[in-house]
Amino acid sequence: MTIQTHMRREVNEIPQVVSNFLSQSSGTLDAAAKRLREENPAVVVTVARGSSDHACSYLKYAIELTLGLPVASIGPSIASIYGKDLHLPSAAAIAISQSGKSPDIVGMAQSARRSGATAIAITNTAGSPLAEASDFTVDLHAGLEQSVAATKTFVTSVVAGLALVSRWSGDAELSRAIDALPESLAKAVACDWSELIGALDGHNALYVLGRGPGFAIANEAALKFKETCNIQAESYSAAEVMHGPVAIVTPGYPVLGLAARDAAEVSVADMAHKLAGQGALSFLTSDRPGAAKGLPFAATGHPITDPLSLIVSFYGFVEALSRHRGLNPDVPPALKKVTETV
Repeated sequence: MTIQTHMRREVNEIPQVVSNFLSQSSGTLDAAAKRLREENPAVVVTVARGSSDHACSYLKYAIELTLGLPVASIGPSIASIYGKDLHLPSAAAIAISQSGKSPDIVGMAQSARRSGATAIAITNTAGSPLAEASDFTVDLHAGLEQSVAATKTFVTSVVAGLALVSRWSGDAELSRAIDALPESLAKAVACDWSELIGALDGHNALYVLGRGPGFAIANEAALKFKETCNIQAESYSAAEVMHGPVAIVTPGYPVLGLAARDAAEVSVADMAHKLAGQGALSFLTSDRPGAAKGLPFAATGHPITDPLSLIVSFYGFVEALSRHRGLNPDVPPALKKVTETV
């Protein structure tokens, strides 16, 4: 009998965790959105590392597409190592950390607030140092995450940011799509990507393609390949892969195209099919016809939320791939749950 890993259990919990978050965090989200509307920031900056930084990348696209505001990622070392404050009097600063304990993330959030930004923390630890450093704390209410590889906290961090954006912008369609996410993500959990498991036998390197918010998801998928399966996965925008990286895509080289139902779907699908036509072992989350092999996906009905369902399906697949390779996805070598960088 196969013993269920913490990672598998936590992937299965994602729809309910998202539902819990949406029902418990409205007050803080409303208050933060009200402040942002009143202050009308000219720019948004983000502070994070690892999976949390991928969540920030997702929110960058969501904010730019929905609110038309430029979003920049700040290196936490600007404050922690180099001791510099940035000039941020007309900015909103979003810091994401599931533990809220990493000194460099906390230091940069403190710096941003000291420099005039409205600081918003998204964290799974409400009483953490990051929460204390911020004007508003959005608690993920995700419960204990025991697997080193973050899954439910990553997804809920993105949902938290999207819920803030929908309130800030007043986008009713986005709000409805977010409210429907628990059902959409339950369908994503059920998507079967097992065909991809055996196809990767003998392979220890691959490309993951995406674009727009889907590129943030490709970054997260590549990290999880490394963390849980010891596979040297690299993520690329479908618009960038032909600018050099395509040179190592030899016959049989694996490619995973994470195409969402948005304006970038054609670009990602066309590239996955193109590489398949050149001999790559190419898989794609799209119904667009071509040489790449299709993978099932759960559409969410909105272009901003649609990429999020792909990572939920991916998480279930990569957990199974890790076990298939004789590894334990809960305890990747040389990694620990809370990384406190300076």
